[in-house]
Amino acid sequence: MELIAWRNWAEQMTTGLALVDAGLRVEWVNPALAELLDIGPRSAVGQPLGLLLHEPSWLEHAERVLAEQGGMQFRGVVLASARGSETIVDLNLQALGPERLSIEVHALTKATATSSPLSATLRGFAHEVKNPLAGLRGAAQLLQRRVHDEDLQALAGMVIAEADRLAALANRLLNHDGAPKLAPVNIHERLERLCDLLQAEPMPIRLRHDYDPSLPDVLGDADRLQQLLLNLARNAIEAGAKTLALRTRVEHGVRVGERSLRTALRVDVIDDGPGVPADLRETLFEPLVSGRSDGSGLGLALSREIARDHGGELRYTSRPGETVFSLYLPLERTHE
Repeated sequence: MELIAWRNWAEQMTTGLALVDAGLRVEWVNPALAELLDIGPRSAVGQPLGLLLHEPSWLEHAERVLAEQGGMQFRGVVLASARGSETIVDLNLQALGPERLSIEVHALTKATATSSPLSATLRGFAHEVKNPLAGLRGAAQLLQRRVHDEDLQALAGMVIAEADRLAALANRLLNHDGAPKLAPVNIHERLERLCDLLQAEPMPIRLRHDYDPSLPDVLGDADRLQQLLLNLARNAIEAGAKTLALRTRVEHGVRVGERSLRTALRVDVIDDGPGVPADLRETLFEPLVSGRSDGSGLGLALSREIARDHGGELRYTSRPGETVFSLYLPLERTHE
């Protein structure tokens, strides 16, 4: 992404961002970082990096990043503001060519700083995807402006929308927003969006639908539920499935943890792949567990976490030729 476009994008971010030149002097900071450090964005320009971060060791780290043209990440470090207050942050240094590096700062809540291994792993993942997402979005915007074919413009718009959705998810992971932001969600609209994404791929999988049209809306976070469904579909495709069936039903008397749901929405994602290997069946939803050598082992773990954040559950049954992942979501909210 061009520097001007990157800065325009970064101005809107809630993540703290800065650019530093090869002499380790501040070129620019966004409003989010200026607020965190209790400084004016303009007054920071031209200042040595050591004064900005109030820690001499960061100069050594920055010099190394520039020399090696790489990046460095630091988890749970203490960052002091100009007024002496301290904040626990995740900090990322990344070279942007030989003359410049970026600094990315994510303030952590107390809950995030003491988070579970899964949450820490997901925050690390979120760090890694945000910069590629920004580049992806910028490239899609350029394509959308330059092509005249309406279908191609629509595809570029889809890329932009998905990049924005994933960037929002990454911010939630990094900032530990907690409970999902609930609103009425039409699950069939989410499933049709999933189909649009899958059909836009170079070799789209065959899709079948079996919807119950009488289903009411469910209370949920549309973006997180979209991610859950996409994770399930991707998992099936990467496992070798050729056909994916999407089914919705109302389920009665579902047991979720210690609760019994009188009525629940059930979404089944059914694939014709080889099935879950026997040695993974007990640990399939654990983080970093994957049946593929190149798999991250995060998709299903995150999906179950999203389901439980919604007061629901994710389950599966599997045999060669038919694997069914079933998402259960409450249709009537119970009060503890």
